[in-house]
Amino acid sequence: MDATIEEVARRAGVSIATVSRSLRGREGVSPRTAERVRAIAHELGYSASPSASRLASGRAGTVAVIMPFLGRWFFSEVLDAAEPVFREAGLDLLLYHVGDRESRRKYFSVDLLRKRVEGVLLVSLPLTDAEIEVLHSLGIPVCTVGVALEGFRSVTIDDVSAARLAAQHLVNLGHERVALIAGDTEDPTLCGAPRDRRAGYRSVLEEAGTGLDPGLEARGDFTAAGGAMAAGELFARQHPPTAIFAESDEMAIGALGTLRRLGLRVPQDVSVVGFDDHPLAAALELTTVSQGVADQGRRVAEQLVASLTAGSGPGAGASEQVQLPTRLIVRGTTAVAKPAAGPSALAGAGDGKPRLGPAPGTRHGTAPGTVPRRNKEVAPTPGAVGLALPIRAQVTTQKGRAVQQ
Repeated sequence: MDATIEEVARRAGVSIATVSRSLRGREGVSPRTAERVRAIAHELGYSASPSASRLASGRAGTVAVIMPFLGRWFFSEVLDAAEPVFREAGLDLLLYHVGDRESRRKYFSVDLLRKRVEGVLLVSLPLTDAEIEVLHSLGIPVCTVGVALEGFRSVTIDDVSAARLAAQHLVNLGHERVALIAGDTEDPTLCGAPRDRRAGYRSVLEEAGTGLDPGLEARGDFTAAGGAMAAGELFARQHPPTAIFAESDEMAIGALGTLRRLGLRVPQDVSVVGFDDHPLAAALELTTVSQGVADQGRRVAEQLVASLTAGSGPGAGASEQVQLPTRLIVRGTTAVAKPAAGPSALAGAGDGKPRLGPAPGTRHGTAPGTVPRRNKEVAPTPGAVGLALPIRAQVTTQKGRAVQQ
């Protein structure tokens, strides 16, 4: 079997980008290192591709990065992590924003064919059959992050299992009315994350025997403003939730603002779990599912650099579909459920309008059985999907320590 660029990098003790630059004769690598890399490549029988030769001659050195959103955290975080990898390999970025149907049509029918790029990186962008055919026709490497597409190398997570971690955590704390603030499952610009995370949430509730209540699901569109509005809808209902799972930290942060305005305490009155591990999550003590976005961005960029140097077309390396692990980080926004107290006062006198203040019969202070605030990581057991806590288990840890529940 032919040697790969990863094997050369491992043997030489350098990065994939350094191997790429060394074999292409680009600047930024010491002569001694470049000579060692070339010697190891020769020993292993590895040779750079025609694409790499074109790059070395200066005919092209650009990769296209295509994404449906520019302002959302996930996308900017992926780009921020991928750019240094491309820069080290001597590659420039050509960024395409295809946030609407017309710009997307123009890109796949005109721009992509007109521009001379050596590779394409798709960031959480599902493709139609026609768009996939266009990419295959170019004969250049294509890598994806956030969505797995047959025939392309990819870096993803298991959104179903990750969502199960969040929902199971709330069920294990005794919550029976667990709400979901979700993305739009019908939005063609989104990958399968909203659908898969909803499936994970629903599967946990069904297994717990609490049943599925459509009134406990609201759409937040992956923004803080959307999360705030969704939380307002949930707590305007006669039987509001005692816990919320938001499919992104931004929606969870918006929900926290609404709960504060309604006079509800987190986690004493309502528990909240997010998804992402956004930089603000730690500052707000938000319990969340971490998906290692920066690691995804770095890994997919390394895949594309490796494909360029090895000379693979869009289908080469298709078996390399990397799925990175996720983990639950328990902080200060979740606690053991309080005993049921009947319909919330927030529903008002049947008029559906929210009221400020806690429900009758509640008082400020720590609710009986509340788990002390903590900050711990809970990793899923290999082969298992959820946690296996007794419902009333209480754990106290020092901040930052990982625990086995």
